[in-house]
Amino acid sequence: MAAVQSLVDKKKKTFIGLAAPLGYVPGLGRGATGFTTRSDIGPARDADDIPEERHAPPSKKKKDDEEEEEDLNDANYDEFEGYGGSICARDPYDKDDEEADEIYFSIDSRMDEKRKERREKRMKEELEKYRQERPKIQQQFSDLKRELSGVTLDEWTNLPEIGDARNKRMRNPRAERFTPMPDSVLSKNVHMGDTTTAVDLREQRFGGLTSPFPGSNTPASMLASMGSDIDMKKIGEARNALMDIKLTQVSDSVSGQTVVDPKGYLTDLQSMIPTRGADISDVKKARLLLKSVRETNPKHPPAWIASATLEEVTGKLQAARNLIMSGCEQCPKSENLWMEAIRLMPGDQARVVVAQAVRHLPQSVSIWMKAASLESNSNDKKIIFRKALENIPNSVALWKAAVELEDEEDARILLSRAVECCPSNVELWLALSRLETYENAKAVLNRARNQIPTDRQIWITAAKLEEANGNFSMVPKIIEKALTSLRASGVEINREQWLKDAEDAEKSHSVHTCRAIINNIIGIGMEDEEKKEAWMTDADSCAVHGAIECARAIYTHSLSVFPNKKNIWLAAAAFEKDYGSRESYELLLQKAVTHCPKVEVLWLMGAKSKWLAGDVSAARSILSLAFQANPNAEVIWLAAVKLESENNEFERARRLLQRARSNASTARVFLKSVKLEWCLGDIAKARILLQESVDLYPSFAKLWMMKGQIEEQEGNIEDVREIYKQGIQKCPESIPLWLLLSRVEEKAGLLIKARAVLEKARLKNPKNADLWLEAVKLENRAGLKSIALNLMAKALQECPDSGKLWAEAIFMEPRPQRKTKSADALKKCQHNAYVLLAAAKLIWSERKLDKAREWFKRTVKLDGDLGDAWAHFYKFELIHGSEVQQEEVKRQCLSAEPKHGELWCKVSKDIKNWRLKTEDILPLVAQLVPIPS
Repeated sequence: MAAVQSLVDKKKKTFIGLAAPLGYVPGLGRGATGFTTRSDIGPARDADDIPEERHAPPSKKKKDDEEEEEDLNDANYDEFEGYGGSICARDPYDKDDEEADEIYFSIDSRMDEKRKERREKRMKEELEKYRQERPKIQQQFSDLKRELSGVTLDEWTNLPEIGDARNKRMRNPRAERFTPMPDSVLSKNVHMGDTTTAVDLREQRFGGLTSPFPGSNTPASMLASMGSDIDMKKIGEARNALMDIKLTQVSDSVSGQTVVDPKGYLTDLQSMIPTRGADISDVKKARLLLKSVRETNPKHPPAWIASATLEEVTGKLQAARNLIMSGCEQCPKSENLWMEAIRLMPGDQARVVVAQAVRHLPQSVSIWMKAASLESNSNDKKIIFRKALENIPNSVALWKAAVELEDEEDARILLSRAVECCPSNVELWLALSRLETYENAKAVLNRARNQIPTDRQIWITAAKLEEANGNFSMVPKIIEKALTSLRASGVEINREQWLKDAEDAEKSHSVHTCRAIINNIIGIGMEDEEKKEAWMTDADSCAVHGAIECARAIYTHSLSVFPNKKNIWLAAAAFEKDYGSRESYELLLQKAVTHCPKVEVLWLMGAKSKWLAGDVSAARSILSLAFQANPNAEVIWLAAVKLESENNEFERARRLLQRARSNASTARVFLKSVKLEWCLGDIAKARILLQESVDLYPSFAKLWMMKGQIEEQEGNIEDVREIYKQGIQKCPESIPLWLLLSRVEEKAGLLIKARAVLEKARLKNPKNADLWLEAVKLENRAGLKSIALNLMAKALQECPDSGKLWAEAIFMEPRPQRKTKSADALKKCQHNAYVLLAAAKLIWSERKLDKAREWFKRTVKLDGDLGDAWAHFYKFELIHGSEVQQEEVKRQCLSAEPKHGELWCKVSKDIKNWRLKTEDILPLVAQLVPIPS
């Protein structure tokens, strides 16, 4: 062992486990050059400073020290912060650091905001220039895509296939080639599907045992014994299928009768005539099958009808007639068979066939009606119907047809006999009562009630009879008795049916019957809680249907049940104003104020009606009664002031306003007082009243506006600015005050101040479309279109559903893009009057006059209070319409009485026009309307 150990020690290298010498590079002697990293270089130092233990094996303590040192790897190196991140990053992040970061961030944001407008403008210009040079495919084809909406369905379906231009076969398609079918294949398929009932002799001779049916393994001897049964079964199935098809095409069974449309029937037969060999083969098979059916069961009428129809379809009309007559001989009691025979025969022969049919079927109503239709002379028809009624006296159809041919006296006689034969038919009784005298008609209706106690029409007819003869007091009694009798007979009273009967009675000018029905059935089957709403709905429904008296009766009954309901009185008054006379309207209002004296609007409606009729004294008396019932009502005081001022009684109006300021002091009373003095030219008194009013009601914005407008009229611009500023401090939510202040600054030439005012207003009142619109118009008036477009984009982002903004945005676009913008506006605000008006103006500018007129009608129908829409419509008719159309627009405008609109308010609110009415304001506003271009 010692020898072995000494041998190992000799072989062991002395440098194993020792540190490498200083500056050693492995493989240097074999040509390796070595490499140097940043960690080898490190900070600036000399090679002599390297410690001797640099390459020594690391001890545990040294290893821990290295973990605490910096990571000098390249991945941890930053160009600005060096190794291991920033020195500050090693310290904790406290509040001072957070505050410093916020300061730096705000400074950066502020600096970026200064350059933002210039940067965005430059980017927008570059983008527009780029889009002009390279427009999107969507922009290039946008007009063509809009025109696709007019492409019809046939044009879409007839579009050719695009194909693939890269495919040579698709670019140059070859003509299709058809190879003729060999004769052997045709001859092989001629008898395919035929039925064979006998075994071939050759097969019998040579002992063949296979069945002639393809695919069958039945021996020939078994087939011979059962072949007949199989044939009959298949023939029966084919017969039934064919007859079902033919009968479905030919006839329509209604309660045992066959009703045939000759014109349509012949048209269908014309289209069924076979033209190909396969059709002829099918006809032959069908003929054989039907022949088999007729021979098997000759008493089956549908087989004869189907056979005759088949011959008629194939054009063999005589064969069809012969077949159908043979069928009539075999089945003389078949009504359908005789009707088909009559149809197939010509005129004279048809009469002969009818005579035969009547002899065999004297109880058939259809045959008698057919016989009468073949005659052209009314006397012959009468003879036929009377003969028919001798055989069938209980046929209502025959009685009706016979009565229609007679004059009034003969018809009355026939109906007297008809009600005896058909006592359960209401129509015959009612027809007879209409032809009789008053006394006889009463007797007829009484007999009808005894015969048919469950029919309501008899009672209603009786009520109409009494009304027609002036017995109005009997009408409600008859209707009440009718309801009692019908309930006793177990009849359910259907409220909807009786309402329909009331409308029918009004259409027949039986007004008292209509009212009696309404009064007796309007509350049937309803709870007390739902009566009010249901009755208002019924009244509206009747008015829509044109049943004015029914609606008036419903309102009258409702007011008798609910005499103190304000809403019912208002609805009834509105109904009378639209559909009644002025006398009935004023009479209803008199009743209304008796039951509801505290409802101020009812007094005002009555006074206005008297005033419009020219009866000023009556209007004053109504208002005096209204003062007694409502001594402190502001609206009544103001109505009295308006009445006096409109009739040039200015001193009386001043005294009324003075009393109103003492008894019913409100902001509106002071407002009307100031306006009256302003209109009469007493500016000094108006200023005194204004100062008093703003001291009492500082939050009423209209007082500040009026005060500023008076000073502006006097030319005191500085005072105007201060007044508006004070008003804004008191009423920061008043948008008109902000707009007035901005316009004052704009008139003074201070565009920057005007912008600042509007920006501050938007901060106080966010998402307000009027402020954004004024800002856009301000820039447009200044000629800064790019800024206006930018503001409009922001406005539409903040107020995407504003019709005013969309309407303004349409005409800010270039002409080719306005139609697209209007389409977007209509998608966003489909039911906005401003957008519809802008669309109408756009169509007007394109000179599509009829279409523009329709859009103007839609606009004023949607919002009749928008005066600008009426002015544009009137200006349009003045240029392109007739005098009738102009007067119609003016009449509708007077009926709507518009109050709003930028141009409309500009004229109507002008103090010079304070006495002008709607018919005077409309032409003035129309003069301000520009013609769209």
